[in-house]
Amino acid sequence: MALFVTVACALIGNYLVLRRISLVGDAISHSVLPGIAIAFIMTGSRTGTPMFIGALVAGVAATVFIEILHSRSRLKQDAAIGITFSTLFAIGVILISIHGAHTDLDLDCVLFGKMDFLPVKEPVFLGLPGVAVTMGALAFCVGLLIILFYKELLVSSFDPALAASMGIHPRLVHYLLMSVLSVVVVGAFTSVGAILVIAMLILPAATSCLLSERLWVMMLLSLLHAFLSSLAGVHLAVALQVPTAPACVVAGTGLFVIAWIASPRQGLISLWLRNPDPEGAMEA
Repeated sequence: MALFVTVACALIGNYLVLRRISLVGDAISHSVLPGIAIAFIMTGSRTGTPMFIGALVAGVAATVFIEILHSRSRLKQDAAIGITFSTLFAIGVILISIHGAHTDLDLDCVLFGKMDFLPVKEPVFLGLPGVAVTMGALAFCVGLLIILFYKELLVSSFDPALAASMGIHPRLVHYLLMSVLSVVVVGAFTSVGAILVIAMLILPAATSCLLSERLWVMMLLSLLHAFLSSLAGVHLAVALQVPTAPACVVAGTGLFVIAWIASPRQGLISLWLRNPDPEGAMEA
């Protein structure tokens, strides 16, 4: 499950970093909370389908609200993101506090996930529980969509005007990308919650950005980061007897720090070797 979550987040996270909208992932991950709460209030069910639909609708709605605030006011995108996700998250906390007080609708599970409890669930395929199978299928679908629409995503990410001249609708691509992001965030909810999924969206892409400027290479490096961080995270969790999801994030951060220090072009060591005395160089 750790691998499936990190792979799906890594693939979609590359486009968030390239488009400089990494905090949109943060906004969506927090904004799905009221969708979950409203789905529970309307159906009284904690099963996967109503929760998934409610969270997905809330995630897409958050994207629309951000775009409306950004495009129809003087607010910059970061301010629009902050207003949207904090307000929706607060509404979700209030709804869960009111209507989930007499149920086992666990707010901590929503925030931090319960990956460590997945082994007790009933296996449905190859010894995996249903939520892990769903996340694996989701990761596969995200990879397939990126392969099929690689050109459209590439052009619209780097040059929206060029994309429009080629007959590609950059705004439509953006909304579809945000819809896929919402699905990924909702799928990862059960295991890592609303907080740690942000790191899994950003860390692999940020690490790969330090190592390459080519998108397809970034994709491969982010997948490698996902594999290594999930593997090291699970071992770290077992060794220290700590929750798995935060252990995976710590392992991923460690890989980022290594890339930050040792990157051939943008690493701290490389920059120091090219300019060991920046103050002296400025005086000269």
